[in-house]
Amino acid sequence: MALEGASLLKAGLMLLMAAQVLPPVSGCNRGFYEKMINDLCLGKFKFDMGGLDRGLWCSWPDTMEIYEGLTNCTYQVALRVDCFWPNQIVDRFFMQIHRVYFHDCALTGRLLHDPPVTILAPFIAVPVLVTLLMTALVVWRSKRTEGVL
Repeated sequence: MALEGASLLKAGLMLLMAAQVLPPVSGCNRGFYEKMINDLCLGKFKFDMGGLDRGLWCSWPDTMEIYEGLTNCTYQVALRVDCFWPNQIVDRFFMQIHRVYFHDCALTGRLLHDPPVTILAPFIAVPVLVTLLMTALVVWRSKRTEGVL
């Protein structure tokens, strides 16, 4: 029994040492992935944004297609080099993109707004009317006590 415990301990130590010495088994080469998205995706994004008037950089309808192309490019490259998406590299990549291209953009176009009155009114009116109806029903029913008991 002690011999089995010692061999199990020895095997565990060998695995621990191998994990420290051998390179990690992972399909994602993070440095290569970062270089690829910088070369392929960022290059096309810079070219496309360069063709757009600088005053339109904060206009979502004008930049949406370019931005979606950039997002899709990072995703496709991640698939090709066996990396998960999204990941920390992509997060840093997009933070840098936003620092360079969108740092002066106001949040007004992206803030949440109340829905139109035609949508909001039924969501307010129906519960109020149901509450009033139920209250009236309870009062009416409480006044008619004959034959209830």
